[in-house]
Amino acid sequence: MGSDHYFTAAPASPENLRRITVTLAGREIELTTAAGVFSPDHVDVGTSVLLANTPPPPPGGHLLDLGCGWGPISLSLAIAAPHATVWAVDVNERALDLVRRNAAELRLDNVNAVTPDDVPADVRFRTIRSNPPIRVGKSELHDLLERWIPRLDERADGWFVVSRNLGADSLQRWLATTFDDGYSVYRATTGRGFRVLKVRRHGTPRTEAIALP
Repeated sequence: MGSDHYFTAAPASPENLRRITVTLAGREIELTTAAGVFSPDHVDVGTSVLLANTPPPPPGGHLLDLGCGWGPISLSLAIAAPHATVWAVDVNERALDLVRRNAAELRLDNVNAVTPDDVPADVRFRTIRSNPPIRVGKSELHDLLERWIPRLDERADGWFVVSRNLGADSLQRWLATTFDDGYSVYRATTGRGFRVLKVRRHGTPRTEAIALP
């Protein structure tokens, strides 16, 4: 990958397209990946833990995969919830192109693979599923979560998988402190060195619900 990172907007390294076989949403499928994206040769361990420890997605509405990479979470959501609209969001244009390519090959027409600024501001999500880009740094990660978690629908859940060795416990504490009004933060499970954190939005925060005289 050279100097590229998986969170590079336009990787300069050669694509080196490759075909891999994976199991997503109970289906064994063949997909295309490439260099310059996160975990191009397989579904990474953290994503596997997330997919194995989250409930079936809501059957409709808008669903968000934040930091989608080549698309294992997005494609799983789209297969499991064909009547929902799946937003596959990433800054890496190569990753987004792979999601579009794979969704088209699988005839999944309910996937929108876009950059963050291309998601309409009025869209609210019935779930967020994410293996977030921890290595962007704590400040950028916190900004990312503060941008997207408030876009959960009321009584909707966000699910985030984080390595225990890369700050999962401190992130859980930060989430609980930051989203302390109208939300609950839980550690849903631990497996293979990863934590799955669940953020539930219960309703309108008190600061938004104060009635005017």
